[in-house]
Order: sequence, then structure tokens, then C-alpha cells
Amino acid sequence: MTEDERRLLRARARDELRPAVLGVVALGGALGAVARWALVGLFPETASAWAIFGVNLSGGLLMGVLMALVTDLPALPELTRPFLGVGVLGGYTTFSTYVADALDLPGAEALAYLVLTPVAALLAVAVGVRLARAALRR
Repeated sequence: MTEDERRLLRARARDELRPAVLGVVALGGALGAVARWALVGLFPETASAWAIFGVNLSGGLLMGVLMALVTDLPALPELTRPFLGVGVLGGYTTFSTYVADALDLPGAEALAYLVLTPVAALLAVAVGVRLARAALRR
């Protein structure tokens, strides 16, 4: 990496850590976490692992939609991506809980859950991108 590239990365990092960006990420994270808590609370405790699976799957789909929107609609407000992507969807999804929840599942189900969750979430991102781009073309 050249010195110019290092300077550019440092400048970008400073820009990303502006108070406005930090504020919208914190606010979005709180909103996303509350949404996840409320949604998971609708399910019995015995189904919490699969409720988290649904949260991570829907979060992946929404992240795909957001990715398409921020790349294809450059006129979106500058704080859209940090608020919705890092904040709301970062607080809404939870891959650390998914690993902890797998410990409570029986052997084969735990293995399926551990493999299926990230694969399904990544596929959901791809579906979200395609759906959003198809809608934008109309």
C-alpha cells in the first residue's frame, strides 16, 4: 500500500466517524435491536433459535434491497447507508446470538442451523438486490 493510499484510508475513516454518522448509527442500532427483540418475543422461547433465523433471513433480504438502492439511486441522503445498513439492520440482525442459540439445539439440528443460517442470509441478500433492481427498472 502506498503512502497516498494510506492517507486516503485515514481520511475516509475520519469522515466515517463524524458525530452525525455516529449518531445515526447509534439511533439505528437501537431501533433495529428493539425491532428484533419485539419480533423474537412473539415466539415461544423453545423456538427462539428459529425466530433468530427468520430475523437474520429477513435482515439479509432488507440489506440486499438497501445495497441496490444506495448503489442505484445516488441521490439518497448521505446518512441513509449508515443509518439503515450499519445501524438499523446491524442492530436487527444477530449472528452472535445465532451461534449461541445453536448450542441449545440437538446435534443434527444444530449443525443444520449453523450451516443454513449464513447460507440462507447470503442468498436473501442476493434476492433482495434482484428484487430491488427489478422494482427500480419499472
